[in-house]
Amino acid sequence: MATETVESLPPTLEANAEQPPLFDGTTRLYTSYPCPFAQRVWITRNYKGLQDEIKLVPLNLQNRPAWYKEKVYPVNKVPSLEHNGKIIGESLDLIKYVDSNFEGPSLVPNDPDKKRTLEELLSYTDKFMEMLFASFKGDPEKEAGAAFNYLEDALKKYDDGPFLLGRDFSLADIAYIPFVERFQIFLSEVLSMTPLPAGLNSLHGLRS
Repeated sequence: MATETVESLPPTLEANAEQPPLFDGTTRLYTSYPCPFAQRVWITRNYKGLQDEIKLVPLNLQNRPAWYKEKVYPVNKVPSLEHNGKIIGESLDLIKYVDSNFEGPSLVPNDPDKKRTLEELLSYTDKFMEMLFASFKGDPEKEAGAAFNYLEDALKKYDDGPFLLGRDFSLADIAYIPFVERFQIFLSEVLSMTPLPAGLNSLHGLRS
C-alpha cells in the first residue's frame, strides 16, 4: 500500500467562488467530500499516493458555482477529472482511469480469475444500489440483506486475504465501501436492521 500522507484539505467552494484555471496543466479532481461516488475516486487517488499530482477541487453541491456546469462539466455532477486537456466523469470509469494512467500500486490483480471476478463485482454495483434504495420503501432486511449477502458471498470466494479479491485490495473494494458504510449506518440506526454480515467488517472503515 502507498505510504500514508497527511493532507491539508482545501476548503469547499461555494457559488461565489472563483473558477480555478482550466487546462493549465494541473490535474484536478472536482469532488464533494460527503459524496460516496466522488469518494471512490478520492480513495483511489490516495491509495496510489497521488495527493501531489491530483489536486482536489471540492464543491458544495447544494450551492455549487455556476462555472462548473457552464465551463467545466456540463453534466454538473461530481466526480470529474481534469487531465491532459479534457474532462472525464463517472466514478467507476474514473477509478479505472486513475489506476491505469497514473503511477502507484495497481488496483487490478494479475490473476486472470480475480480479474474476471473484479469485472463481475464492478458490473453488479448498479444492481447493488438499486436493491438498497428499493429497501427504503419495501422490506429493508429482505431487500438490503440480499444485496449485502451478495458481497458476503463474494468475500468467501478467496481465502488468501480479507478483501473482495482475497489479499488484493482492488477497485472492487473501492467501488463498494463508501456505500456499504452509508447504508449500514442508515439500515442499522434508522431501520434497526441487523449489523453488517461478518465478512463485510473487513471492508468497513476503508473510506478515506
